[in-house]
Amino acid sequence: MTEASTDTSIHDRIDELVRSNDVVLFMKGTPEAPQCGFSATVVKALSLLEQPFTAVNVLEDDAVREGVKAYAKWQTIPQLYVRGEFVGGCDIVREMYGSGELRTLLDG
Repeated sequence: MTEASTDTSIHDRIDELVRSNDVVLFMKGTPEAPQCGFSATVVKALSLLEQPFTAVNVLEDDAVREGVKAYAKWQTIPQLYVRGEFVGGCDIVREMYGSGELRTLLDG
């Protein structure tokens, strides 16, 4: 398999996850055991809002870890998607949570 076709298949995998789940969090670790403080912060915000979400542990697959950065054109993890749209990383989610905008988006 060529690198280009690998990139395409990873992009397609990520696209399928993002489009087939209302809320997806690409994170380091799992919701029960986040492996970085930024991921833990986003998990906590979603949990406080009692928002179910699909978590993808990027530490389990380097191709997904790098692929999601290219997919969103965003170089850091975690990355939150709501109804197929990229929301942002930890700082953006934290600000949106604090202002109430995250609740509004999730309820949308």
